[in-house]
Amino acid sequence: MLDADLAVLYGVRPKALNQAVKRNTERFPADFCFQLAAKEWADLESRIGGTLAQAVGNRASAQNWSQFVTSSMRHRGATYRPYTFTEQGVAMLSSVL
Repeated sequence: MLDADLAVLYGVRPKALNQAVKRNTERFPADFCFQLAAKEWADLESRIGGTLAQAVGNRASAQNWSQFVTSSMRHRGATYRPYTFTEQGVAMLSSVL
């Protein structure tokens, strides 16, 4: 599952969810959570016709305004590459949040 979807399920902002993961990296090995590579994200976008990227982008910008405000001008408007969680990662995330 994508981080933005899980953030909605847990009632937190994507930024808060990702910060919790980064603070507990030892609990999230590579087979629990990983960030999509630029090519993977581009492939996923192209298969869905950009609708997923727009949905994630809109959800992330609406729920994650503070991250947008605090980011540098260089990163504003950059493609957002989401974190992806496996079933074990989702279970671990519930204990971290």
